Amino acid sequence: MSDSMAAYEAKVEQLEREVYLGLREDDLDPRQVVALACELFDWFPHTDAVLEVVERNPAEVSPAEMTALARRILDDAGFDPGFDLAPERLVTLRAALRIVARDLPMRGIEGEPEIEVLEDWFPVVAGVRLADGERLNWGGQILPGMCDDPTMALTGLAIMIQESLLVWTWQVWPVCPRHRLGVHGEQRNGTAVWWCAGDGGHMLAPVGELSGVRARKPARKSSVRRAAL
Repeated sequence: MSDSMAAYEAKVEQLEREVYLGLREDDLDPRQVVALACELFDWFPHTDAVLEVVERNPAEVSPAEMTALARRILDDAGFDPGFDLAPERLVTLRAALRIVARDLPMRGIEGEPEIEVLEDWFPVVAGVRLADGERLNWGGQILPGMCDDPTMALTGLAIMIQESLLVWTWQVWPVCPRHRLGVHGEQRNGTAVWWCAGDGGHMLAPVGELSGVRARKPARKSSVRRAAL
């Protein structure tokens, strides 16, 4: 990457952050929106929102219009505030981990796991560290945008932990006691669940409630009477 492109990207990112914070704190500075639009207009194919901000006189744009245009520009640019500018995402993710953690004793894992923000990754993501220090990052990581919705965060976290444990231990977990099949974390009807594909598919349990699943009892052997010859 050339020095000029690196400088441009750094400038755009800084303006994006300032515009986002202005929106978040209800203190949007129209000059920052204009500056961001001008930077994007000069370097990349511009969107309708960028073009409108560049062409219009800012004094003639109402605060409500400028707010809407700023949101559209950030969306068009693919800006993501990450965890640092949207700390509520970590609150959501930690709440999700407390739910998933209720299932871990069923796998023989004790102690309280923690969310770990991986600052050295790009983009910055989150992983899980168990109480014994083991990292569960082999099944992927959690992107900040996954934490805007609690159910999405819970489902993504369950899948990541499940796949990480599979890579780490080479053992399938959880397992449906009725079908002897490994189940998967899925979102069904707005709820994060452990889903079994047996018999056309069914919910084993909501994520966090595996302790309520009863183990399958061995089937009784039926006696066979033989007719006397």
